[in-house]
Amino acid sequence: MAKNKDFTTVSQDGTVLYHMAPKKTMKLSLTQRKALSGWLLVLPFVIGLILLYGPLIFNSIKAVFYTVDVVPGEVRYYFAGFENIRWAFMEDLYFKTSLINGFKDLLIQVPAIIIFSLFMAIILNQKMVGRAAFRAIFFLPVILSIGIIDTIDTNAALSMDVITGAINDGTDAMMEGGGNNFISMMDLNVLLQNVQVGASFLRVASDLVTNIFDVVSRSGVQMLIFLSGLQSISPAIYESCQIDGASAWETFWKVTLPMISPMILVNSIYTLIDAFTSSGNGVIRHIFNNIGSASNPINTTIPVKDPATGETINMLLKENSLSTTEMWIYVVLIAILVVIVSLLMKAFVFYQKRD
Repeated sequence: MAKNKDFTTVSQDGTVLYHMAPKKTMKLSLTQRKALSGWLLVLPFVIGLILLYGPLIFNSIKAVFYTVDVVPGEVRYYFAGFENIRWAFMEDLYFKTSLINGFKDLLIQVPAIIIFSLFMAIILNQKMVGRAAFRAIFFLPVILSIGIIDTIDTNAALSMDVITGAINDGTDAMMEGGGNNFISMMDLNVLLQNVQVGASFLRVASDLVTNIFDVVSRSGVQMLIFLSGLQSISPAIYESCQIDGASAWETFWKVTLPMISPMILVNSIYTLIDAFTSSGNGVIRHIFNNIGSASNPINTTIPVKDPATGETINMLLKENSLSTTEMWIYVVLIAILVVIVSLLMKAFVFYQKRD
């Protein structure tokens, strides 16, 4: 930034006048002031996060490269290098399979949740009798899926699977997911027998219909975000479209969808993280329940140096280090996927003030 300079002028009677240049002050724009206010708002949370969870995160990352042995009154760390990571990818029987299945499910579930929540938000944004009651009804599954109610529902679903499995005696093998399915592949095949569609389409349609309750119950927050975005669009824009003779279909694609595209980006990231961190996620269930089990035993030993005696000993990889390693691998993959989705969708996002 150039420095301010003083200057002189000469009046008509020959008097030399000395002028001091005005001091320039740095002024922040409205956008910069809003951004600064946001950072000041979250600053206490960031400081608390660093102070409270910083040491825990450091020890967790340390466990990825060490095998941790817990003895009475002491926690011993033995350097293992990349053995924990190698075990997760090379010797864990179910980790890669659960990862692949989880990503496949996301390709179906995330678009379904986004489309359903947008559809319901558009409907609930219309003027109709009992609109507030309908909004509360569609948000009710979000409340019911919190805390003890979610645990009760999960236990009830597991009990129903056991009961229906015992009653059916294996006759419903064509139905994926046991007694909780609403429709089977055979039902869809009969329904669409006159339509030339492939088995892949039938499988996707079956998964969507089977998981319809899960889609509805996980769409409440996204629906509210879309609803707030729809209500922020000025009615004058829609009046202009009507005056110009645009149909409702054209108005949706040319006005509504671009205006709420930032909400689509937010909801996509939220849905991804919500799906990855849900209690019913197969990867998380595997990490907490299946490492070191009889079906997935730990039988890898590595030479390590005992920090107390300095001697080299052979030690079996520990379950706590392996589960921590797989969880960090999972977190890194989630972060990479979120970044990819953000970059891909950001190119199609319309910001009214910027564009």
